[in-house]
This record gives sequence, structure tokens and C-alpha cells, in this order.
Amino acid sequence: MPRASRNGSGRLLPRGVTLLALLVPVATIASLALGANALSPGELTHAVLRPDGQEGDVIVWSLRFPRTMLGLLVGAALGAAGVLMQGHTRNALAEPGLLGVSAGAAFAVVLSLRFAAVDTMLGMVAAAGIGAALAATAVYALARHSVHEGGPALVVAGAALTAFLGALTSAVVLLDAKTLDSYRFWAVGSLAERGQDTPAVIAPFVIVGLLLAAMNARSLDLLALGNDVAASMGLKVTRARLVGLAAVTLLTAASVAACGPIAFIGLLAGTLARALVGASWIRGVLVGALAGAVLLVGSDVIGRLVAGPGELQVGVVSGVLGAPLLIWVIRRRELIL
Repeated sequence: MPRASRNGSGRLLPRGVTLLALLVPVATIASLALGANALSPGELTHAVLRPDGQEGDVIVWSLRFPRTMLGLLVGAALGAAGVLMQGHTRNALAEPGLLGVSAGAAFAVVLSLRFAAVDTMLGMVAAAGIGAALAATAVYALARHSVHEGGPALVVAGAALTAFLGALTSAVVLLDAKTLDSYRFWAVGSLAERGQDTPAVIAPFVIVGLLLAAMNARSLDLLALGNDVAASMGLKVTRARLVGLAAVTLLTAASVAACGPIAFIGLLAGTLARALVGASWIRGVLVGALAGAVLLVGSDVIGRLVAGPGELQVGVVSGVLGAPLLIWVIRRRELIL
């Protein structure tokens, strides 16, 4: 078990969680300071406290601050969604894409690009939300008879829907060159060139999704005892499942619309949360959000440093680093069945 330190309320807090919370400001500062034009501590301090239009001030506030805030929001969303997916599917390696939610969001965004139905970030979030909600509803309907037995058919239905929507997405982009160009820029998974207003646009969706996730985590603590036991204790199991799907839908739709699909963040953050806080789903949602934020912003910083003066997209970095890190965590904590 992770060692623990005592917080102000007298409760024991795993040291790993405390370290994770401290890494959030560290990752934020690194994201603001590092890149093709690295800023010294003095330049960064000047830009944050006394901006007056110098080059460093412009770099921080026009380029890196919106990008960092977007990374924190999307990382937290994917991390919390990963925890919920693991809880609802009873699968230690689950992630939002497992139930076809990411695929539904991506397909809706591609359709909106193909038919020029939207031209703003808010429109893309709305399209992704509709696609994600429809995909989640379809999977839930396909597997509704087995959801109450732990959800194995839910996983199978989600995998099938993901493959189906992925094929449709490929067909749409391959048949239209203009859509393919837009799709290639969006689908790689990146925080770069997403627009200064993107964090503000997706923030309400992420906040609402995180609140729903926190509320739903209490239900997961009961569902872990078994559906029959949870129902006997007064939990409305079907409603709890639907609230969880709604939270995952909001969190995934906002993330996919803003940055495209990003691999491994939700999966790894959820696994780290389980390793640090065990079966406490209430604390797991918070820890998953923190882990996701640190992992995504950290991956973005690494992508800037290893390929200078250019950069590697965060989706590439998270995929390369996420797989071995995930295997290490699984072996270390023995989380795989």
C-alpha cells in the first residue's frame, strides 16, 4: 500500500497523491517556460507578474498560457473519464474509447467538417457531444440486459461500435480531400494552434462533466459491492449508469472536439488512480483528474523539447510514453486480471 501523510483534517492521504498534486503547478510552470524559445525564471516571472508587451510576455500570454490551460482541462477530463469507465465496466484497463464514445464524437466532428455544418469550436463541441451521446446510448441499449451483471457485453458492444464508427470515419475522409486535410490536422491529437478561446469554450463542459463524475463516484462505491446489494441499499442502478455515461460523454466530447483523440491518457490516469487510492472511487475521480492533467501537460512539454525547433504532437508522445508506463504500473501494482 502507498505510504500516507496526514492532512489538515486528520485523514490519511497517500504520499503519491500529495506528490501528484504538487506536480500540477510544476507541469504548469514547465509548460509556460519551455519550448522553442525557452524563458529564464526572470523572464517568466516578469511575464506573469509585470507584463508590458515584451517578447516573453507575448509568448506566455498569447501562446503558452492558453495551450497550458487547454492541456490541464483536457487531461483532467480524460483522467476522470478513465476512472469512471473502469468503475462502470469493472475493467481495470478501460478508457473512454472502450465504449465507442470517442469514436462517436470523432465521427460527428468529421461529418460536421465534411458538410461544413460548423465553423467554430463551440459548434465542434456540440457536434462531438451529440455523436458521443448517441454512441453511448446505442452501446447502453445494445448491452442493457447485461449492464446489471457487471457489463461484459457493454465492453463487447463498445468495441464493435468503435470499429464500425472508425470505418465510417475513414470512408468519409478518404472520399473528400478537403475533409482529409482538416481531419489530419485535428486527428493527430495536439494542443498546438487550437485558438486562444478554446479553453474558455470547453471549460463549462469539462466542469459540468467533472461534477457529474464526482457525484457518480459515490454510486460506484456501492456498485462495487454488486448490483443486487447496491439496489438493496437504495441505489437506482440504471440511473447511476446513465449519469456515468452522461459524465463520460461530456468529458470525452469536449476533449475530442478541442484536441482530437489522444491515446493512453485516460487509461493510464485511471490505472494510476487505482494504484494510489485503491477501491475508493470518490477519491479516484479526483486523483484521475490530477494524473490526467499532469500526464497530458507533461507529454506536451516533452514533445516540444525532443523535436526542437519543431515539436511532436502530444498524441504521439502520449502514445510512445504511455504504453511502457502503463505496463510498468500494471506489473508493479498487479492490476491486470
